[in-house]
Amino acid sequence: MTYSTPHTHHGYSAGHPWYYLLGGKVLSPKQIREATRQSGYEGYARNDIHAADRKTEPQRSIVLRQFREKFEADLKQDLRCYRQMALTLHRYWKQRGTQETPVCSDDIHMAMSLKHNHLVNGFAHLILIDELLNQQGDLFGF
Repeated sequence: MTYSTPHTHHGYSAGHPWYYLLGGKVLSPKQIREATRQSGYEGYARNDIHAADRKTEPQRSIVLRQFREKFEADLKQDLRCYRQMALTLHRYWKQRGTQETPVCSDDIHMAMSLKHNHLVNGFAHLILIDELLNQQGDLFGF
C-alpha cells in the first residue's frame, strides 16, 4: 500500500515540494502521524519488520524492540529538522511573499517535502512495530 495524504494544496500532497511552493499549510507532527495511521502505510522497512515478526520468541521481541529504538531515535532527529525547516519556510514566506509565477528552485520547498516524507516513514515504522509488539507471539514456537 502506498501512502496518500488527505492534505493537499492545489493538487499536491504535503510530500511534494510544490505543495509548499504554492503556500500549502505546514502540517503538525500529529497531523502527519494520524494521516499515516489512516493510510495503512507501513514504511520503507516493512519487509524487514515483518521478517523480524516471523522469528520465534524471544528473538522476535528483541529484534522488534531494537527496530523500535532505532526508528524512534531517527524520528526524533527528523522532528527536530522538520521544525527547523518549518521555521525557515515561514521566514521565507514572510520575506518573499507569493510569487506571481512560482518556480520551485529554492531548496526550502524540497527540504520540507523530504522531511515530511521522513516523518511519514518514521511514524509508519513505529505504528507497525507497536501493533506487532501488542500481538502475542507464538508461545509454542519451537
